[in-house]
Amino acid sequence: MPFATKKLNIEKAKNSLKQPVVLVACGSFSPVTYLHLRMFELAKDRIEDSKRFELIGGYFSPVSDSYMKNGLALHTHRIKMCELAVEDSDWIMVDEWEGTHAEYVRTVKVLDYFQDCVNQWVERESIGRNVRVILLAGGDLVESFGIPGLWADADLEKIMGIYGCLIVERTGVDLKGFLLEHDIAYKNRQHIHNDISSTKIRLFIKRGLSIKYLLPEEVIRYIYDHNLYTE
Repeated sequence: MPFATKKLNIEKAKNSLKQPVVLVACGSFSPVTYLHLRMFELAKDRIEDSKRFELIGGYFSPVSDSYMKNGLALHTHRIKMCELAVEDSDWIMVDEWEGTHAEYVRTVKVLDYFQDCVNQWVERESIGRNVRVILLAGGDLVESFGIPGLWADADLEKIMGIYGCLIVERTGVDLKGFLLEHDIAYKNRQHIHNDISSTKIRLFIKRGLSIKYLLPEEVIRYIYDHNLYTE
């Protein structure tokens, strides 16, 4: 599938005096929830208030099936649910490159891929300037950066130092201690007061409880039509 560019804002990329940026959220998204969508919107608000960056687009990048996480639906289902969730967004897209890999793809390699693809678009459209890719991460992902042996130091240095990481802190995840101990090149936190996670939603489905107003209606229909998360 070709790299999606139809929602990238070419006018902002060409005309803004600020650095054009694209947000990339990596994760399982099993299923994608309103919380994930709110992460993008909160990040958008923060960037639009900044004097440094101009947001021109965003992407969901679901992990591959080899991630082997409990409750992980097949990548085809997760990609489709993300696509349904962003149908009415004028700036968020879904990319399936990471999800279709047979093996797990390290986050830094995913960002490398997006950097290459976005700047190929820059050349085709004669933008005349590079677009920066920034990782959009929840606090739980960022906390994992501090777990010994889980992330390669070189990967973290590139993610934080070259790309940058915009952190959206979820309720129940305290990053204060972590951030005091780690040198994060670009940090911008915003709290989301919502603790409804994908894990809880899978449990609701398994127990036959309502998930209305927790996910986009199109995603709910897709889950029930394909009998997902019932076992």
